[in-house]
Amino acid sequence: MTENGLDAIDVAARIYLRPMHFTESPQQHDGQTLRLAGTMLWFSGVELIDKSGSKFQRRIIPVSQWEEAVSLLPQAAAMRANELLANITAARTPLQLGERAIRLDQPQVMGIMNMTPDSFSDGGDNEGDLDAAAEAAIAMASAGAAIIDIGGESTRPGAALVWEGDEIKRVEPLIQRLALSGTAMSIDTRKAAVMQSAIAGGAQMINDISAFLYDDQSLSVAYKSGATVAVMHAPSQKSDPHENDGYDDVVTEVYDFLEGRIAALLAAGIPKEKIIVDPGLGFGKSLADNMAIINNLAIYHGLGCPILFGASRKRMIGALSKEADADARLGGSVYLAMKAVEQGAQIIRVHDVPETMQAIHVWRGLRDAALTAPAVL
Repeated sequence: MTENGLDAIDVAARIYLRPMHFTESPQQHDGQTLRLAGTMLWFSGVELIDKSGSKFQRRIIPVSQWEEAVSLLPQAAAMRANELLANITAARTPLQLGERAIRLDQPQVMGIMNMTPDSFSDGGDNEGDLDAAAEAAIAMASAGAAIIDIGGESTRPGAALVWEGDEIKRVEPLIQRLALSGTAMSIDTRKAAVMQSAIAGGAQMINDISAFLYDDQSLSVAYKSGATVAVMHAPSQKSDPHENDGYDDVVTEVYDFLEGRIAALLAAGIPKEKIIVDPGLGFGKSLADNMAIINNLAIYHGLGCPILFGASRKRMIGALSKEADADARLGGSVYLAMKAVEQGAQIIRVHDVPETMQAIHVWRGLRDAALTAPAVL
């Protein structure tokens, strides 16, 4: 057996990779770093995780020693590891939303527009007032939001199911209004009829919290529409997406679910460059579960798709800050957004666009300075 035991990995083990040890100035460490998904981040280490049943083994492999380390793995594990590393390092194709190409080499912001009376954070702010909603959406876009995500059904814990006709009535007028301005829009729904209406009205993306499992017709609608799609993990695809029996290991179980849904979408004819993944913070997950996902977010780059991250104003922020109300969670929301940015998440879904954009601009300035620092000779 080798010193690190790589040759002893069970041939049936499930392999995962998490990029780590991010490097500020890769030009000063030639040959010791790799670029993360075409972003402005470079990493010098990889955590190789092998899972056999409920048992985990974790090893940190320097990028400079990758080929030597992988050569020690059983053949199937080596193939899986190399495939994951290729996914982690491959640049993501820009999203084509209508006439707009949204680059993913730097973080983009998705602004939340809830056209509902009962969303946990801003329920009732925009519902029923088209002019106010359109003005708010345009303000988000002007502040830097690349995509406006429009929803007509609250999915907070305990929320009532909304009939698809009512959901269409809530979102359709705003989508049609914003389409006139060329705004890039996503429809946040799990119902095929709502997806069809939104795409016909001018939305170019479908954001489905059920990963196209709630409605039997939704996957066909997504394929025929040619829209970009975001698939999210939730423990249940029934009426209540929060139903949950618990997790043995939330990080890898979410990973496995998303990997399975990517395979299903590919089999349905949806190109991989149109698929986005979302680990689904807050949906049937405890505070500990959410924190584990956030701390290990970079593992999801192994799926080979852009990562959509949404923690804005969520309950976990209140749980960590003296039960702050939803409208008093700005500081925590911005911090979590930047935690995701620093692990390479490409799309950050937020309520507070100007504040998040300011934080990203400061981060971008620091990254530019680090990446243009002189190399050490």
